[in-house]
Amino acid sequence: MPADDASREVAEAAEALVDCWTRAGRDIPPGLSALQVRALIAVRRCPGVNLSRLAEQVGASVPAASRLCDRLEAAGLLRRFRAFADRREVGLSLTARGDEALTSLAARRAADLCEVLSWMAVEDRRSLVTGLLAFTRAVDAGAPGHRRLGGAD
Repeated sequence: MPADDASREVAEAAEALVDCWTRAGRDIPPGLSALQVRALIAVRRCPGVNLSRLAEQVGASVPAASRLCDRLEAAGLLRRFRAFADRREVGLSLTARGDEALTSLAARRAADLCEVLSWMAVEDRRSLVTGLLAFTRAVDAGAPGHRRLGGAD
């Protein structure tokens, strides 16, 4: 199958997956946006990350990332601290509440995905996992702008 044909079919399937994925996060207190969730995930993957690096990882400007962190800190999900190596630098870490919010989100997403996957034949599930793992490897090996959040540089 040519890549352009596959890309259209993958785009259609990705829409269904994204819909399932985002529905699971609708009830997360305090009503986190997708960008806020991405920021929390980035901080969980790279504890102590600085504001500039977080901005890069979530695709935001540094001032926008700072405002995002302000809101997450006010919600009790994130904390800022002075970095040990350079006291002028501010590091970011999750609070217990932030970690619990991500754990809860992951559990809900896993349950929703499990329900949908249970409607599929076993062989179709195996094929899906094999294909998604191959896709992940391709993304990781691709251009830096396409690397996964928290992935290697």
